[in-house]
Amino acid sequence: MSFVVAPDAYERYMGRYSEPLAGGFADSLRLRAGQRALDVGCGPGVLTAVLVERLGAGAVAAVDPSEPFVAAARSRLPGVDIRQGVAEHLPFEDDGFDVAAAQLVVHFMADAGAGLTEMARVTRSGGVVAACVWDHAGDRGPLSPLWRAVYDLDPDAPGESDRPGSREGELAELFAAAGLRDIRSSELHVTVAYPTFDDWWDPMMLGVGPGGTYIAELDVERRAALRAHCAELLPPAPFEIRAVAWSAVGVVG
Repeated sequence: MSFVVAPDAYERYMGRYSEPLAGGFADSLRLRAGQRALDVGCGPGVLTAVLVERLGAGAVAAVDPSEPFVAAARSRLPGVDIRQGVAEHLPFEDDGFDVAAAQLVVHFMADAGAGLTEMARVTRSGGVVAACVWDHAGDRGPLSPLWRAVYDLDPDAPGESDRPGSREGELAELFAAAGLRDIRSSELHVTVAYPTFDDWWDPMMLGVGPGGTYIAELDVERRAALRAHCAELLPPAPFEIRAVAWSAVGVVG
């Protein structure tokens, strides 16, 4: 899935979660000075920026299918090799990186197995491939309150729980199928505070991702009903949303 939306829309919708998630995810990579890292599905550059902080701009590359995101990441991170492309056909040579990481991307790949195999191809033997995906299936993702309300009103609505890597153990299975070894699985936790209900709801109206797309297609009456039901399900403001992501790290070769 491509996110052809304004970068600031994505940042309001998911950035408040992906920013703190990136630090913990980067910790799991056990980065060392002198390594080269690739951010696959970089979006506007959240994880890329953390990699740059730890390794330097010249040691980091990134790729994303969304032209607006690539432009935003290039503007944010001059000196980083950022290209437009998809995970299933990475525009990089074999064995060029020590680390290839995909934050909140595997479940949006057209072919998760092919994407992970490509990540392994561009990573040297002994290097690592890593990915993390929200626990959508376990009702612990940042958008779980929204989907809970959606399903109450529309049980047949498309959701995110069946996307690759969204269930416990699925990322490790995908990694093994891609030929990775010594796979480490873990959970990453993020907590985000909301001062008001509107601070939570308004980004849902920006048309970002499956949730935003679903809301954008509702008529005015159904959208109002969904908003009201979300307000019923969420705690009184101010409140916090605690989100959990599955993470896997595997070794190439």
